[in-house]
Amino acid sequence: MLKRTLIGLIRSHEQTGEKATRPELKTRYYKLSRDKLWEEVISILKKKPGYKLLHEVKNVGEIVLEKRTVTGRVQDITLTVFSLNPLKSAIDIYSASRGSLGDLGSNYRTILDIFKSIDAKLKEHKINQ
Repeated sequence: MLKRTLIGLIRSHEQTGEKATRPELKTRYYKLSRDKLWEEVISILKKKPGYKLLHEVKNVGEIVLEKRTVTGRVQDITLTVFSLNPLKSAIDIYSASRGSLGDLGSNYRTILDIFKSIDAKLKEHKINQ
């Protein structure tokens, strides 16, 4: 965690992906159709305190959130839900802080927090890769 804070001195964004170097930032896969995963994720995010759902485009699979940090900075968070086949879907997250200075690792922690909530609710559908 200290390393992420130090990296956050200069960097104000974080993202997940297939080629992420850290295992906790890898794309998450679920044994659910895209539509079912979409509904579950929207339900989780609407109940999550501290997050404001700004925009959702189901046909593109994009969900845009906003979160205020303890220091008052605003984070813009984009979740992308996409289908791999009719019974398997995945989620990627991009989080960026507004402003010029680094985020002290808050975007990294935000992504982990969102994944923790989603994984807790959908643990029986999660596919470990």
